[in-house]
Amino acid sequence: MLVRLIYASRSSGPITDEVIEAVLDKSRNSNPDAGITGVLCVCQGGVFMQVLEGGREEVNLLYGKVLRDARHTHVTLLEYAELTERRFSSWRMGRVDVNKLNAGIILKYSEKPQLDPFQIPGGVALGFLEELMNTASIVG
Repeated sequence: MLVRLIYASRSSGPITDEVIEAVLDKSRNSNPDAGITGVLCVCQGGVFMQVLEGGREEVNLLYGKVLRDARHTHVTLLEYAELTERRFSSWRMGRVDVNKLNAGIILKYSEKPQLDPFQIPGGVALGFLEELMNTASIVG
């Protein structure tokens, strides 16, 4: 059974391009074997939002690792849904730097021009991620 999980978290330490690339490299190397696809969004203030899609057991196991990972704090589940098909199947793990997006895209889904995923419902987070996919904002 396919599922989608969207969560937000705060970094417990400084976020550098090297840290982000290390996370993405590990994801891109291990996710294909687990059948997991998704997108990582880097937001202002060391905040992350990530969507994971794949088999229920594999996604749950990976989310459990995130919950135990000392690099994350305030891990918050935004959405968990059973799927008939993936929405983010093109990315082993895509990346979006939300800070580099046009503020108009963010303002469609957020009260302020800085996205705070902790303040939006899961359905809004999904809509935002789909907008990024449709506007080719995901690098990957």
